[in-house]
Amino acid sequence: RRYRRDAMRRVSFIRVAQAMGMSLQDIGAALAGLPQQRTPTADDWARISRSWRPLLQARIDALCRLRDQLDSCIGCGCLSLERCRLYNPEDAAGERGSGPRFLLDGG
Repeated sequence: RRYRRDAMRRVSFIRVAQAMGMSLQDIGAALAGLPQQRTPTADDWARISRSWRPLLQARIDALCRLRDQLDSCIGCGCLSLERCRLYNPEDAAGERGSGPRFLLDGG
């Protein structure tokens, strides 16, 4: 089957955005913001990518924090949810009360 060039460019845009970790909802919103639902131009892509930078940077920062905290986690056996910096930072679950807070509160 043959597809029009603009359809192929939209699919390529979607694939690249997905590879960056963007959700289909974010991608759809970006495409919907284009005049007449057209394919993004280089200027459009620059604007869209600038708008996605804060979200991507937040993900990068979160992954860096996770990487940096892994050393303290390996080997602990997760015997203490009070001190687990990954699953329960600063004992946030303890502030919600006693009992299985992650199950009762939905996470």
